[in-house]
Amino acid sequence: MKRRRFRKRWIAVAVCLLLVVPAVSYVRALLYPGNASFSVRTVEWFRDHGGGGLIDAIETWKYSRQQPPATGAPIDVTAPTATSPTTGRRRVRPASAALPTVRLLPGVTPLAHEGVWSVARQSKGGVPLIWTSWFRTDPGHLPVTAAAALLPRGSYDLHLMPGTREPIVGMPSRKGYSVPQADRSSLVATFNAGFKMRDSHGGWWTTESAAVPLVDGRASAVIYRDGSARIGTWNQTVRMTKDVVAVRQNLDPVIVDGQIVPGLTVNANGRWGTVRSQFQYTWRSGLGTDASGNLIYVVGSKLTLATLAGAMHQAGIVQGMELDIHAAIVSFDIEQPGPNGTVTGHRLLPSISSPADRYLVDDQRDFFYATSK
Repeated sequence: MKRRRFRKRWIAVAVCLLLVVPAVSYVRALLYPGNASFSVRTVEWFRDHGGGGLIDAIETWKYSRQQPPATGAPIDVTAPTATSPTTGRRRVRPASAALPTVRLLPGVTPLAHEGVWSVARQSKGGVPLIWTSWFRTDPGHLPVTAAAALLPRGSYDLHLMPGTREPIVGMPSRKGYSVPQADRSSLVATFNAGFKMRDSHGGWWTTESAAVPLVDGRASAVIYRDGSARIGTWNQTVRMTKDVVAVRQNLDPVIVDGQIVPGLTVNANGRWGTVRSQFQYTWRSGLGTDASGNLIYVVGSKLTLATLAGAMHQAGIVQGMELDIHAAIVSFDIEQPGPNGTVTGHRLLPSISSPADRYLVDDQRDFFYATSK
């Protein structure tokens, strides 16, 4: 009897010791430096400890069943401005030849301000630094909307910044893990980058750190020494030159030479994330360039991979890539510098849930920010 009790005690001690290790790891994840919500930290901890397949299955089950209604008012729209040009019935003629024409859904009567480019941020001299527009993008679910933010070619300097955990945990960064103080007086916009590096199928490179090797054929946001950016396919339409200062890759391209890439609804071999994730109705974001070289960010709620690509095409993108997805990650803030180094952020869409100052404090994820020339 004593021997049996002794054995049970040792089994209990062994079980406790086995539980201590993951418990300590989980607490460290919750306390790790950098902005991230409790739910995001918890989900990522499970992913990092062998639970990725389960998390993916749960997300696909959840979001693929959140199909939006077929009719109704738009989910979310950007605020119109007094500078908005007038709309046409199917296509909107922009005020400037440098702006792409927003393609509206055929056979659907345009709503007020739909597809109109409006100035959302300008310089002190009145030069437009960000144009925005919104439009419906899913003919089967008319309340679904997307927003586009356009940074005119030659008006911005784009920067890629690491987070405290991405692209790699604890990567040294001499500029920190938020928008550097020195750049805040000229800050124009901040926005999310792509998937976590292990899920992106691609690489991350700057002149400061070749953190993750670049991969041929992957969709790439390439930043040049003059601050401009191009979106393309690595070692096909974009490649390493002496003028490149940063590259962020994410999955395969979704738009090439003005055409939506075929196969998005099949997602063979997980080219755009885990198979069936393309059917999730969730927040999605994308980045591309138009025929004039303007940089365009597109975002929306209740989007599938196909409707995101469609929205990017509607906005005039000719070379485009998907960025990150889900409400806790997707973020685009139009930034307005104030006195004494202060910055006020204004969300591109009101229902974007991430904090308006997200990248003004250290964040766990890598991100982009743009400053004015």
